[in-house]
Amino acid sequence: MNLDRTVIDELRVAPGSPARLHHRSTSATRASWLLGDGKPRELAQAELEAFRTELEAKQELLYASDRVAVLVILQALDAAGKDGTIKHVMSGVNPQGCTVTAFKAPTPDELNHDFLWRCAKALPARGQIGIFNRSYFEEVLVARVHPEVIIRESLPEESGHGRALWEERFEDINSFERHLVRNGTKVVKVFLHVSKDEQRRRFLQRLEDPERQWKFSLADLTERTHFDEYTRAYDEMLSATSTEWAPWYVIPADHKYMARALVGGILVHAIDSLDLRLPPADAERTRALDAARASLLAE
Repeated sequence: MNLDRTVIDELRVAPGSPARLHHRSTSATRASWLLGDGKPRELAQAELEAFRTELEAKQELLYASDRVAVLVILQALDAAGKDGTIKHVMSGVNPQGCTVTAFKAPTPDELNHDFLWRCAKALPARGQIGIFNRSYFEEVLVARVHPEVIIRESLPEESGHGRALWEERFEDINSFERHLVRNGTKVVKVFLHVSKDEQRRRFLQRLEDPERQWKFSLADLTERTHFDEYTRAYDEMLSATSTEWAPWYVIPADHKYMARALVGGILVHAIDSLDLRLPPADAERTRALDAARASLLAE
């Protein structure tokens, strides 16, 4: 099962074109993809289940071929649903072949290295799926909204400043991802696009539910005051780093059931594009397999 190509093209930020987040819906796609009778939630959940089944089979093929790795990068504002997306979309894959890394505020050791270092250490091996819950893109998002972050990084004097610094980092990121692709890593980048009103509603849900209050941090409220700044930073970042080799997909995330199904469809599409095949058996292995079969049949 595949997501319709018109939907994929709509979600994709065309390389060299502006992301135009303010013109992108946070609640729906223009192209129709929920077909059939039933409520949108039910249809989306059926689509997600189908995509999960596809992912399970494709992960096994990815592992067996042992030719490429898949890196999934999830970026979003607070409460957009990154954790839930990982949980629901990847629930069918074999945990032995999938790792999830969540990147928090850099540690002192990480600050003593370049901004890509800690993410480079966590890259998936060939045959594996790696998921980054936030990533090196925080270095052109949080660091941009909060300039004090840059001060803690103790950059050399010859590093760029102001806008020049962000343009240098965009260039570094694009080069890094091109290097990954050239060396056998498929990079799939997803931005969960949530509205300010929906973020408020989800924060209130957490505060009003004793079993979910642990998910709320007072820092979330502080960061919410920078919602518009983050949106502008995301808009420029998406525009500058959506490339032919590693494009961004902007997923409307106000409805979690829709966002999860769309992410599942994007991942199926991305792995499909690798044209993976089971490794062929050479003559020596074929003889060994025939001998093993004969031995078992003779018991």
